Amino acid sequence: MDNSENVVMLAKPVKKGIARILFSRTLIIAVLLIAQVALMVCTYLWARDKVHILLYIQWIFTFVMVIYLFNSSMDSSAKLTWMLLIAFLPVAGAFMLWWTQANIGHRKEMEMVERQVEETKSTLKQPANVLSRVERDGSGTDDLCRYLNRTGCFPLYDKTQVTYFPLGEKKFEAMLEELEKAEKYIFMEYFIVEEGYMWGRILDVLTRKAEAGVEVRVMYDGMCEMSTLPGSYWKLLEAKGIHAKAFSPILPLVSSHYNYRDHRKILVIDGKVAFNGGVNLADEYINRIDRFGHWKDTAVMIKGPAAKSFALMFLQMWNIRNEEGDYEKWLSLPSEEVPDAKGYVMPYCDNPLDGYKVGEAVYIDILYRATDYVHIMSPYLILDGELETALRFAAQRGVDVKLILPGIPDKKMAYSLAKTHYRSLLNAGVKVYEYTPGFVHAKVFVCDDIKAVVGTINLDYRSLYHHFECATYMYKTDCIGDIEKDFQDTLSKCREVTPESLKDEATYYKVVGPVAKMISPLM
Repeated sequence: MDNSENVVMLAKPVKKGIARILFSRTLIIAVLLIAQVALMVCTYLWARDKVHILLYIQWIFTFVMVIYLFNSSMDSSAKLTWMLLIAFLPVAGAFMLWWTQANIGHRKEMEMVERQVEETKSTLKQPANVLSRVERDGSGTDDLCRYLNRTGCFPLYDKTQVTYFPLGEKKFEAMLEELEKAEKYIFMEYFIVEEGYMWGRILDVLTRKAEAGVEVRVMYDGMCEMSTLPGSYWKLLEAKGIHAKAFSPILPLVSSHYNYRDHRKILVIDGKVAFNGGVNLADEYINRIDRFGHWKDTAVMIKGPAAKSFALMFLQMWNIRNEEGDYEKWLSLPSEEVPDAKGYVMPYCDNPLDGYKVGEAVYIDILYRATDYVHIMSPYLILDGELETALRFAAQRGVDVKLILPGIPDKKMAYSLAKTHYRSLLNAGVKVYEYTPGFVHAKVFVCDDIKAVVGTINLDYRSLYHHFECATYMYKTDCIGDIEKDFQDTLSKCREVTPESLKDEATYYKVVGPVAKMISPLM
């Protein structure tokens, strides 16, 4: 039998339907709505002759909550959503607002995340003369680097080679090749790990490397144990010599912290090589199985000193509950520069707990500084006012702004919400396309043949506000031409969205999208 078909399977995936329902936002909202109705009925039966007094109390309560929201620091779109909920359902809406901001059950974990980032944000030093060289060309990349270094530790590197993968299959091949070369450590942090061909092949290599004395660490988002993996899957990995953790595993506790998922995709090998992009460790990402037509995804491989930035990101999350950490041990290992590599590379991450909207800020910076074009691929389009304004403004001042989105959606609700932005963007001159062969999961910005971002950050509220994310910013690297070529190749397989085609959209999207948009910041 071909060894490539020997898939390592630790356990059969188990059904998590009940647990998923119990901890879903849908159930929580439904329970609160039922509680609101029950409270109103009970109150009415108790005080039929005092209804007018209760109405006054409700009006005053709603007015106070609106004042509070007007003066809060949250995004304006989120304010409108909360005002709508509280206006129609004062008690349930106010309770939901308090619940999302109280972080019940996980406040300590949030504090540990913030402490890890704060204590290690100066661990990696900015290489000498790199910023000054970039500053002279007036691109603004040096300004962006200074902003990012206020939020974490994200040096701008030269002498780093970047390889772009236009499909998950290409990344997978390179991953297997580089994993076989590991000598010191392998760090893996992924939003989704699912048993199957892809993960089986990788797990085979990880097991052998662990047996050979390589430090192997695997971290996956805790939601996997409700959907794609058996419970306490990390114990099965530990039995194979692989150190493993689930980030924020789902416990029998209702908490808004479950909104904060680890959506990052990071692989670091010996501090010399790193992978980043949209590709998770499941078979649909390499088109081994067909879920929503052809799965279009992208990734990058970094070779050189910039790989250490991803090692630091991984260690910050790994050491959340470790007071001491082991940063020096792994970050002090020598990296290998690539002297003939052109351009500059800046890995960065976005932490939803620090108050900075890093992912959105980088995208907006690219849009405002663009002079020729900005070409974008994203699976979702659920925009706040600032990002939509940036897209429209870039197009209105003559920049060629093109968006490629899925032709076959994975979530109909998200697809409906994306379509609510189409007409406004088209009117401003933004060109929108849908990938007819299937689903686009790539998160790509490429601009003016000199700048690009490939990472995990979608154009939706969950990525921009609620998830731990990461990406690779590139300036004048050789692979930018490959990224733009891939965009054009993908564009040739797309249908263009026009004002006329919008008239022919299914009634479902015309109805559901505008209604869902009212609560899109909560989705």
